[in-house]
Amino acid sequence: METRTTDWGRQALEGAKLAPLWLDTEQRPAPRSAAQDGAQVDLLVVGGGFTGLWTALRAVERSPGTRVLLVEADRLAEHATGRNGGFCEASLTHGEENGRSRWPQEYETLERLGLENLDEIQETVERYGIDCGFLRGGALSVATRPHEVEAFEPGTPGFLDVDAVRQHVDSPTYLAGRLDPDSCAVVDPARLAWGLAEAAESHGVTISEHSRLESIRRSSAGAPGGVEARLSTPQGKASVTAGRVVLATNAFPNPLGRSWRHLRARWETVPVYDYVLATEPLTDEQLAAIRWDPAVGVADAGNQFHYYRITPDRRILWGGYDVIYHFGRSIQQEHLDRPRTYQKLADHFAQTFPQLEGIRFTHRWAGVIDTSTQFCALFGRAHGDRTVYATGFTGLGVGASRFAAEVMLDLLERRRTERTQLEMVRRRPLPFPPEPLAWIGIRITTWARVREDRTGRKNLWLRALDRLGLGFDS
Repeated sequence: METRTTDWGRQALEGAKLAPLWLDTEQRPAPRSAAQDGAQVDLLVVGGGFTGLWTALRAVERSPGTRVLLVEADRLAEHATGRNGGFCEASLTHGEENGRSRWPQEYETLERLGLENLDEIQETVERYGIDCGFLRGGALSVATRPHEVEAFEPGTPGFLDVDAVRQHVDSPTYLAGRLDPDSCAVVDPARLAWGLAEAAESHGVTISEHSRLESIRRSSAGAPGGVEARLSTPQGKASVTAGRVVLATNAFPNPLGRSWRHLRARWETVPVYDYVLATEPLTDEQLAAIRWDPAVGVADAGNQFHYYRITPDRRILWGGYDVIYHFGRSIQQEHLDRPRTYQKLADHFAQTFPQLEGIRFTHRWAGVIDTSTQFCALFGRAHGDRTVYATGFTGLGVGASRFAAEVMLDLLERRRTERTQLEMVRRRPLPFPPEPLAWIGIRITTWARVREDRTGRKNLWLRALDRLGLGFDS
């Protein structure tokens, strides 16, 4: 989408609060206490986002009585979990094209496991009565450039021509589309996370916030447990001994060690920043003007794509397009405020929904996510297989995090399951190179993908990356 700055786009951002919509509520739970020194547990989970919360909950559901401690350096859902668009997708592979190209023999299995995983998320929400606005209306994909229409397979079942797609959501930019009615749900991600935390605690899990993992090592001979962890808390240092450990830190590096095997784990992903806007609540008339079922999430085609949906309080959440990597795998607070990206998003919104002229944005925010060269989760082990981790979700963590939790628990229990036998689980992708090669490669790839969006053709660089099974996506 070409950016055309408008007066409305500029005015719509005036006064928008730099804060994630999902976390900006008086109903956010009070902080939990920090971890206590000397704790001994069966399972230590590091990270209070979706991956860690699902792991803690599933551990006690699978084996009641397991002593589980979950520690979070900040607040539960403070980072990617509470800053995403709330799309809970069935896909474990970042879409069919990526999945079939990488694991053609396994794709049908991966697709089935992904749908089963989404079913199980829905069942958990209903069983625990988690009030998170869970609506499973599917995903609407739309073409906004002429060369994108062919990819939607005109003439096949499910294809939506320009008139049909605008009956689902009315935008003059739409040229075609396709609705997958079962592959996606929309949720309030922060409320889902808080609900998972309460469910885990009801089974005896201890959750500690403001408890940062500083170091972790295999226990010395004769020491109880399998792994020793050192934490930093507001009260000082704390040590925890655990039989097993799950590292669910995702975009944030984990302190596994300095061996080549462990350093490689740090290079398997890069952190990128994703940016989001949210409007004021829509009136009945505004909602009717765009004919949008709030249970349906929308994304446009292309490498630089927008994702958008109606929130439970009838705002439009509008995010994506710009995905920014900072040199040196930098994760800094100042990266959250990028005015030119927020302005670009506002201008694109104005072009997509001109019938909503005059609406304002109340919130703008960003979050850091982890992306891998295979565009989806990868798994690793350490400390004699007493420590496992999952990372690299590349924007699909709302749904795929639960699947990852099941995989990691299988690995820790040394269970041979359908999940652990997947090539996606057994083989790790190539890591990103060190700097400055990572920054140069990502810049070139981003430029090439923008060009592909504009022309509909891949250049030699992208074709070479495809042959190597490498790339960069969001």
